[in-house]
Amino acid sequence: MGIKQYLASIFTDVKSSNSVPLAKETNNPDRRNILYKMVAGSSLAALGLSQSANAHKIEIEGEKEERFPGDPPEHFMLYSFNHADKEYHQHVIGSVGAMIAKYEDNIDIVVVCFAKGIHVLLKNPIRPVDEKIKERIKSLAGQGVKFHACTRTLTSLNLGKDDVYPFVKLVEVGAADIMELQEQNYAYMVW
Repeated sequence: MGIKQYLASIFTDVKSSNSVPLAKETNNPDRRNILYKMVAGSSLAALGLSQSANAHKIEIEGEKEERFPGDPPEHFMLYSFNHADKEYHQHVIGSVGAMIAKYEDNIDIVVVCFAKGIHVLLKNPIRPVDEKIKERIKSLAGQGVKFHACTRTLTSLNLGKDDVYPFVKLVEVGAADIMELQEQNYAYMVW
């Protein structure tokens, strides 16, 4: 059914309902065409407004939900550092940064360091650690990323709490910490 036929059926329904007459009855096709065009024009205008309102609604739905300071995060991510390779460090730190950029304060991120990866948390690393990686780790810690260090690994290197950065949390066993965090619904990203 075309728009003209649809409007004609509405006009007929309204006219036959004996309500307020819309126009003086006439067989003049010019008057009917004008009426049809007016109704069709206003209908199309309303449709256009409706579509632009829906477009605006879609834009609003894409906005992030308001969060208040102290609201618990909805997302939990877990990484591990267990290699001494610079490229490996860059990939993990890059991923952590990307998650913060995407979720801002709506994510809790923990990086568990053990084995050869423990050196990124040492004030004076035994294995080489790129200065940019050290700075990015300090920056991420300042943004709320938690860094855990395995005390078993530290003990095997004759190191302790004073040898790691002040923002580091010591855990008894790095692997056990990973398991326990997964049990608390942290998604585990492995490189």
